Amino acid sequence: MKTTTLNAIRAHYPCTEGWTKLLKHLGKTQADDEKLSFLTILESNGLDDALWCTRAAPQYNKDWRLYAVWCARQVQHLNTDPRIEQALVAAEAYAHGLISEAELDAARDAAWAAASAAISYAARDAAWDAAWDAAWNAAYAARAAAYAASGAAWDAAWAAAYNAASAAARTASDAASTAAREKQKQQFIKVVSCSETGECLTEGG
Repeated sequence: MKTTTLNAIRAHYPCTEGWTKLLKHLGKTQADDEKLSFLTILESNGLDDALWCTRAAPQYNKDWRLYAVWCARQVQHLNTDPRIEQALVAAEAYAHGLISEAELDAARDAAWAAASAAISYAARDAAWDAAWDAAWNAAYAARAAAYAASGAAWDAAWAAAYNAASAAARTASDAASTAAREKQKQQFIKVVSCSETGECLTEGG
């Protein structure tokens, strides 16, 4: 089970609302060093705050990176630009220690170029804006989780997810958004439930 502590979370300056909510759920008034499960944070504050708190547990950076890639892959099929797949492959390889940060930087830059091209050609109207929310969930989750891993790793996964989300927005619906969000939550539960010495395989579907 992956854990952090209130002191570790506090060191990253959480928002007042989320911090107060978590303390109330725990029945505490101040931070301490008692182990705190990410499942408890999820139960108290929801997925977004739980993902934000991953930055307070850098010892699990590999799993956070791979979770970010997994989130990005949920909408990857909606965009066929090869630079997106290359960025995700690079992010996975970096998480496993198989490529350098310089190689990851190159993949990240290419993914951002693809994202910029995709968004510049998107038709911005009311229908597009409404549909964007469903696809955005996957991109946001990728960014929030991967940001905790720091460096170019989160950029690569985020750029890939952002690009795919811009394409997904053309066909997304509220029902799809809800289903995608629940899938991200269940995958996060799977990741944080792994033993501290084990490796969570988050690649794939």
